[in-house]
Amino acid sequence: MKPILEIKGVVIEVVRDDLTVLNVDAVVNAANNKLVMGGGLAAALKRKGGASIEEEAMKKGPIAVGQAVATKAGNLSCRYVIHAATMGMDFKTDENKIRLSCRNALTVAAGLQCQSVGLPALGCGTGGFPYLASAKVMAQEVLRFIRETKNNPVKKIVFCLFDPEACEIFQKGVCGYLRHVTEELYGGPFVTVDAIIEMGADSIIIIERSNPPFGFALPGGFVDYGESLEDAVCRETREETGMELVAIKQFHTYSDPRRDPRFHTIGTVYIGHGKGTPKAGDDAAGLRVIKLSEVEKLPFAFDHKTIIQDYIRSRK
Repeated sequence: MKPILEIKGVVIEVVRDDLTVLNVDAVVNAANNKLVMGGGLAAALKRKGGASIEEEAMKKGPIAVGQAVATKAGNLSCRYVIHAATMGMDFKTDENKIRLSCRNALTVAAGLQCQSVGLPALGCGTGGFPYLASAKVMAQEVLRFIRETKNNPVKKIVFCLFDPEACEIFQKGVCGYLRHVTEELYGGPFVTVDAIIEMGADSIIIIERSNPPFGFALPGGFVDYGESLEDAVCRETREETGMELVAIKQFHTYSDPRRDPRFHTIGTVYIGHGKGTPKAGDDAAGLRVIKLSEVEKLPFAFDHKTIIQDYIRSRK
């Protein structure tokens, strides 16, 4: 397993090294919420960087568990120490605390315009959280951070483990997990939505596609990241027809891998009423309001003729 990969211009690396000497802009300290640097990694950072790190940190504490604050790095080779509270003074942690502290540590680093960040195994020292579980939680948050942070200044994220066994676990847990997600899951299937827009008792709206595959189709498209199915179908309806989709209800999900000649899609179809005046959007060659009796004689793209036929049968 190679301990390095790149996602959207951000290099992610897992190394066996000492975080206190890592050559990065900021290192993350797995802190308690009072920011007392009494043991473990925190004590090592204070010992090498100087007591000023703890003094500055404690002036900013206590903080909520899951939150993070930055201090100067004293005599360390980095510029900042980001103190991420993975636990309270009960020294107990869990998945959610590690997830939040990792997320907020990266957000603080971006706010400081750091180009490189060093991460320890959050929650695995005093907190006793399993290394593999921490690796996957942190990998998930790193991926979320990369995908959601606009104008991201962070170009390198280094997971730094001193223990050789822990480093090997993190190489598999971080790099293995992220490769699976980005190289296999990102290839599909993709999520789509389509709308059967009822116009009166026996009429619906269809659009004529301006891009291949050509033909007529129900208004619809891909679900964006962070968007619900319902929000997506309303947005697509608005963009392609100028209509507001109201009184929507889910009809059926279609998942045949061959339904879309471009790639594997899973599409959920919604039924609703159109509010407004139908008008073709910029990415449609045309728009028509058709009687259900016209469906058989029209050339449809994808499996949309089958979908409409299913809809017609469901009305009987």
